[in-house]
Amino acid sequence: MEESMRQRLEFAVKRLAEIDEELSSENVMKDLAHFRDISKERANLDPQVEAFNKYKKNEEEIEGAKEMANDSDPEIAEMGKEEIKRLSLEQEKLEEELKELLLPKDPNDDKNIIVEIRGAVGGDEANIFAGDLFRMYTRYAEAQGWKIQMLDENPSESGGFASVSFKISGKMVFSKLKFESGAHRVQRVPKTEASGRIHTSTATVLVMPEAEEIDIEINPSDLQIDTYHSQGAGGQNVNKTESAVRITHIPTGTVVACQTAKSQIQNRELAMQMLRTKMYTDQLAKQQEEIGNERRLKIGTGERSEKVRTYNYPQNRVTDHRIGFTIQKLDRVMEGELDEIIDALIHYDQTSKMNGEL
Repeated sequence: MEESMRQRLEFAVKRLAEIDEELSSENVMKDLAHFRDISKERANLDPQVEAFNKYKKNEEEIEGAKEMANDSDPEIAEMGKEEIKRLSLEQEKLEEELKELLLPKDPNDDKNIIVEIRGAVGGDEANIFAGDLFRMYTRYAEAQGWKIQMLDENPSESGGFASVSFKISGKMVFSKLKFESGAHRVQRVPKTEASGRIHTSTATVLVMPEAEEIDIEINPSDLQIDTYHSQGAGGQNVNKTESAVRITHIPTGTVVACQTAKSQIQNRELAMQMLRTKMYTDQLAKQQEEIGNERRLKIGTGERSEKVRTYNYPQNRVTDHRIGFTIQKLDRVMEGELDEIIDALIHYDQTSKMNGEL
């Protein structure tokens, strides 16, 4: 193991002990934001320290095996040599695990997300595709045991959505779906195409880590709040009361809307949640620009304008252009079986970070 890596791990051991001492203090709950921060830091350090302890124990066992290998008894010496081989392989695996654990963690990985999907280029077909993507993500979320909550929808007369916003809650949601932002392209024959000609359409996906109140402070005087009649599916309440809410953050021009809850109060709370999340996402984007390209995700910036994936129906093919990954399982992917693609993206990102960081 390189000395710089060992020093980082020794520091992790020391820092973990400091955090545990602080968490045992009676004063720790006085500052909830600080308590949350050090609790997250502890959760990050704990697996590093555990793996490092295993590594050091393995080192001691290797030294013991070396003594056996030098024994005058040939049988004991042979046992020692075999033990050195076994322990050395284990040590290599532990070192790779430690390298991965030392990679900088995305502080948003454990957050819930708000997703916006919009039909883009292609008219009605783009809106239909936006609906297909919405179904794909909801199927995937259901398979993961996550909770889905509709926030806003603008259905298209031809099917699908001109735009749809929804929240996904669950364990490590952002860590799984954070690479989905961007322009998704579909190649297929539309139902309205009489000649059987293949069309190309696009829909944009924006995945945002949900912001908490302590992440973003919003001055109420900076808000313009409008109410209007709901227009989506919603039973007898639709179009009878002004339950839908639109909030504009005047300094930035950020606009959010929510109409899926039954009451204006509920829609207002959800809209504020969306507003905080959008402003938090913009803040993160600015931070990435300040830090520079070398610290951005190696597989893309996550901008809507960036073409990330193509769904080719005639060939039953899905291709992620950022990592050159292709599978001939489009029918299964559209049913929410996204694991192969998501795992490939995560692995590529981790490998790129490992090569750059260590």
